[in-house]
Amino acid sequence: MKTEKSLDTSAATDQLTTFEAARMLGMAVRSVQLMVDRNELQAWKTPGGHRRISRRSVEQWLRSRSGGSVPVADASLPAVAVREPFRQPPAMPIPELADGRVQAPGDMKVLLIEDSIHFQNLVSLLVEQHFPAWQLHIANDGITGLAMYGQIQPDILIVDILLPGIDGATLITTLRSHPQFARSRLIVVTSLDESQRAPYAFALQGVNLIHKPRLVAELPALLAQSAQARAAS
Repeated sequence: MKTEKSLDTSAATDQLTTFEAARMLGMAVRSVQLMVDRNELQAWKTPGGHRRISRRSVEQWLRSRSGGSVPVADASLPAVAVREPFRQPPAMPIPELADGRVQAPGDMKVLLIEDSIHFQNLVSLLVEQHFPAWQLHIANDGITGLAMYGQIQPDILIVDILLPGIDGATLITTLRSHPQFARSRLIVVTSLDESQRAPYAFALQGVNLIHKPRLVAELPALLAQSAQARAAS
């Protein structure tokens, strides 16, 4: 009986609910469901019809993004971005103000299409800190993002690849068929590494792209560059 109980406990610790897996990955539940559908995570259903995800497959996915050097987050803790070893970003000719904010044209409209509340909050903080005069609008999924784009016609569009409704690559391809899209500067943010982005390469060629673990280091300067390019056009 002790052996059976030990086996049951071991099996339970290797199982995650979709919500727990989403917290470990720092993603929305819908994004994790899409990863399961693409067989990027191992999953099964209980006799009661509840989806369970292999903790080991989540840990392996995290390690594949970080080169094996980043410890796996505890599913019981709040979701955080997975960090990579620090690398000095390339020098960018972006002047800074006395308070450390990045200097850029004012009155820019930014549309963020991102389903993760964690990264919505992070982008909001970065924009508020560096570009307090800008307007930031947020859409939680691709379909809403398309509708908001037509209403707002933003100067800068920030899009995640993994989105509910329609994915970011399909959204970008759809927007490119509209003449007004030429006036916007596009930035793609993603948690996918280079090999995992391969299925979406048709929409990403020549696009400014930031790997989410580098968001804090790279987004402010890229936003400033995009704003300057938009103002000069």
